[in-house]
Amino acid sequence: MDENSPIFAIAMAAELAGMHPQTLRQYDRLGLVSPTRTAGKSRRYSMRDVVQLREVARLSAEGVSLEGIGRILALENEVVALRGRVRELEHALAEELVKSPGRRVFAAGAHGDVIPLKSGTRAQRRTEVVVWRPFQR
Repeated sequence: MDENSPIFAIAMAAELAGMHPQTLRQYDRLGLVSPTRTAGKSRRYSMRDVVQLREVARLSAEGVSLEGIGRILALENEVVALRGRVRELEHALAEELVKSPGRRVFAAGAHGDVIPLKSGTRAQRRTEVVVWRPFQR
């Protein structure tokens, strides 16, 4: 069971959030906290939903409008989703690096350009000697 498992009926979620069940129904209608539905259409709240309900209560007590609360929750949910996506991409990248070590080898050129190198080769260093003579009049 994780924080997103829909396990609480509306009465239990309301008690955990310190709210009246009718308030939870209203928040659901407004789209602030949308629980999952069972086959019989009854609401089931997860622990994450309960935490969001508490956040709604806190923000409301601080004077934030319901529209503002909705926007804040949407942004927080987006951040959670993006963090999850970043973790997925980091995991995929780590797996790819383990599968094919040495494939991503490069060197920096004299002008900042990227020079791809084959695995096991070294960048050639420039060994010319340049003599600088200031302009003489």
